[in-house]
Amino acid sequence: MVHLGPKRPQHRKGTFTDVPEQWMEQLHEIENLLTVSAETLRTITTHFVSELEKGLSKAGGNIPMIPAWVMDTPTGKETGDYLAIDLGGTNLRVVLVRLAGDCTFDTTQSKFALPESFRTGSADQLFDFIADSLAKFVEEQYPEGCSEPLPLGFTFSYPCSQSKINSGILQRWTKGFDIDNVEGHDVVPMLQASIKKVGVPIDVVALINDTTGTLVASMYTDPEAKMGLIFGTGCNGAYYDVVGDIPKLEGKFPSDIPATSLMAINCEYGAFDNEHAVLPRTKYDVQIDAESPRPGQQSFEKMISGYYLGEVLRLVLLDLAEEKGLFFKGQDLSKLHKPFIMDTSFPAHIEDDPFENLSDVQELFDTVLGIQVTLPERKVIRRLAELIGERSARLSVCGIAAICKKRNYKKAHCAADGSVYNKYPQFKERAAKALRDIFEWTEDEDPVVIIPAEDGSGVGAAVIAALTEKRLANGLSVGLE
Repeated sequence: MVHLGPKRPQHRKGTFTDVPEQWMEQLHEIENLLTVSAETLRTITTHFVSELEKGLSKAGGNIPMIPAWVMDTPTGKETGDYLAIDLGGTNLRVVLVRLAGDCTFDTTQSKFALPESFRTGSADQLFDFIADSLAKFVEEQYPEGCSEPLPLGFTFSYPCSQSKINSGILQRWTKGFDIDNVEGHDVVPMLQASIKKVGVPIDVVALINDTTGTLVASMYTDPEAKMGLIFGTGCNGAYYDVVGDIPKLEGKFPSDIPATSLMAINCEYGAFDNEHAVLPRTKYDVQIDAESPRPGQQSFEKMISGYYLGEVLRLVLLDLAEEKGLFFKGQDLSKLHKPFIMDTSFPAHIEDDPFENLSDVQELFDTVLGIQVTLPERKVIRRLAELIGERSARLSVCGIAAICKKRNYKKAHCAADGSVYNKYPQFKERAAKALRDIFEWTEDEDPVVIIPAEDGSGVGAAVIAALTEKRLANGLSVGLE
C-alpha cells in the first residue's frame, strides 16, 4: 500500500486591506519570531541526533532515553487473548484484545470510574479497585471461567524506573495522584497481590508506557512502522535501537541478550534542548517557562505541545493589547490575564472558523474572555493562530527526523496519536511539509510519512504482553536480574 504525504497546506489568511499599517508592522515582527525556516529545522535536527545519543550514553543527557525492556518486535502473527489496563486520571480502562495472527485484532473494553478519593487514598484502595474491576470484566467476558491464566499488560504512564519489563518502581505520582507508600516501590507486585485477593486467573506480565505501546501496536498491524509518537497535551517518541548502541547498559545485559538484538526506547524527548542551545525561543516561550512549575525543564514540549499553544496566543495578544496599545482598547482584559484560560482548542477553533467575517472568532472571544473584537482584529488573530499552529507542527517533526537519521531509516511509517495530531487544524499537512524541508526530498512520494497509530495503551499493551509471555515461556530474559 502506497502512502502519500499530505499536500501543501492551503492557508486561509484573508485580506489585510482594512488592517492599520502599524498593526501590519507588528504582525510582520511576530511572523519573523514564530516562523521556523528549513535551515533552522535542519540545525535543530542535527543537534537532536546528538542529544538522543547523549541520552543513551553512560553520562546521560537532557533526554532520558529510557530502556523499555521490550526485547522483540511483533511479527503480526501473534495470537491469543490478552488483557490490558490503562490507569488514567479519572477512569480505569480494561481491554480484552484478541490477536488474530494475521496483523488484525478485535477488542472489547469497559471503563470504570475511579473514585476521586482513591487518588489520594491508600495503595490497597487503588489496587483493590483495579483488581475488582478486572474481576467484573473477566466474569462478563468469560462467564464459564478461564481454562488458563490470562496475561495482562499494564499501561502505567507515570514516571517509573524499570530494569525489566514486568517490574516498575514508581519515581513520583503525577496527574493529581498522591498515594502514600507507592513511590519508591514496584507497582507490579502490588497489583498482583490485589488480583490474588479476588481470585481471578490473571498474570501481570508487562508494565509499559503508552508511547512504547503505540510503537508496538502499530508495528503489529504495519511492518513499515518504525516509531510511535504522541502529539497531545505532551509530546514523546519511542523506537527500537540496537542493544550494543546503548552504552549506559553496557555490561549489564544477561548473556542471552546479544548486542545485535533490539530494544524499545521510550525517549521522553519533551526535555530536548533544556540548555537552550538551538530551539528558537521567543520572549513568550521564555515567559511560559519562567512561570511554569518547573522552569528549565521540558523545553521542547513547552514550544510544541497542546498544553501550551493557547498560552502562547494569550501572551501575544496581551503584548499587542497592553505593551503595544493596539488591540482591545477600552475593554476589560482581566480574563485575558488569567494563565491558561485559552486552552489549545482556542487557537484550533480560530483556525477552523469557516466564515468570511470570522464570526466564530467573535463568539469565542465574547464567551470565554468577555472581549469584543473588530473584524481587523479578528483577521490578525486568525493569522497569529496559524503561525502558532504551524510553528508547533514544524518543530514537532525534528524528533522524527532525528530518529530517522540516527537509525539510518530511509523509509518509515511514523505512527502518531494524541489530540494535537488528531484534531489540530493543518497539523498533518504542516508536519509533512516540514519533513520535506528537513530532508529536501524531490520525489513525488514522501519516503517518511506520519500515519495514525493503533491504540497503544490497549492493543500495544496486549501485544507487548504476548511478546513477553513468549520470552518467559522460552526461558529468555525480560530485563536485568
